[in-house]
This record gives sequence, C-alpha cells and structure tokens, in this order.
Amino acid sequence: MFSVSEAVLLALGIAVVLITPGPTNTLLAAAGLRQGVRRSVPLIGAELAGYVVSISVWGHFLAQASHAWPWLPSVLRVASGLYIAWLAVNMWKAAVALPTSTQAATGLHTLFVATLLNPKGLLFAGTIFPAVAFTNGEAYLLAMAVFVSLLVPAAFAWISFGAALGNGKLAWINPSKVQRGASIVLGVFSLSLAWAAFH
Repeated sequence: MFSVSEAVLLALGIAVVLITPGPTNTLLAAAGLRQGVRRSVPLIGAELAGYVVSISVWGHFLAQASHAWPWLPSVLRVASGLYIAWLAVNMWKAAVALPTSTQAATGLHTLFVATLLNPKGLLFAGTIFPAVAFTNGEAYLLAMAVFVSLLVPAAFAWISFGAALGNGKLAWINPSKVQRGASIVLGVFSLSLAWAAFH
C-alpha cells in the first residue's frame, strides 16, 4: 500500500496529465463537437480500456526491468520531466489546435488505439503511479480506482468542451490564454518530477 501523501500526489499527478491537451483529449473534444455529448460518452470506456492496458503493460515491464537496472526509475523520472517541460514550451509557443465540425466522427476503435499509443500511458506507469502498484495487487487496484475516478470526469469535460464549442457557447474563450495557463501548470509539474528524481 502507499501513504496518504502518496495517494494525494498520485491524484494530483493523474489530474494534471489527464487534463493536458493531447491526442486522446483532442479526439474527445472533436467527438463532442461533431456528435454531441450523449453520443460521445461511450468513448470514455474506450479511453479507459486503452489506458488500463497501456499502464498495466508498461508498469509491469518497468517493475521487472528495474531489478536488472536499478537506475531505470530515476532516469525515467528525469526523461518524463524533460518531456513534460518540452510539452509546456510547445504549448506556450503554439496555439492549441481546436477541432472542427468537419472532422470525421471518432469511433471506439480509433480512440482505444490512440490512447493505447499515447505517451501518457508510459508517463503514468513509470512516474506517476507508485512502483508498489505493480508489485502488490491491492495497491494496483487502489491506484487504478483513483485513476478511474479522475479519468471519467476529465474525459467528460473534454467531450463537453467540444460540444460547447459546437454550440457557440464558448466563443468568449481565448485559446492562447488557456494554453499558456496550461503550459505553466505543466512547467511546475515537470519541475516536481525532476525534484522527485533526485530526492
């Protein structure tokens, strides 16, 4: 098991990564825009399945590999921190590509594969989930329960965001300011990952 402070850090890390724009969230927003909220909700199940498979496979692989290479978790934390810092810089410099209503409808298979191949799966498994989650069944179930409880509302929010764009309800949003705010959050998160790697 893990402590209360570890559970809080787990929840915060999951929340930050889940709300960050990426391939899966862009597809969810596009689905909400094109199909509406009700028809897009089943896609949350495809996202969940993709992440559970990805996180589980990466997590168990890394748990076994860390026995042979004890330095691997620290290197992975530093690499993850650099990756998130890179995302933050790119997000600051470039406008978020918002979906359009002319995009093709997103299917369950498309979203599952996009999520399965999303680098966030490795980030969750190697950095955000505690290592004990992949060596202890009870800890794994608890970590996944926290993950699911945060993924569902985050995915629903992205779908709703797309639907609201389609309805013209968010015409007042300035994508550049939203993006820069998100990039600052990512930058702080990348620093916290780097700090954890060396302490």
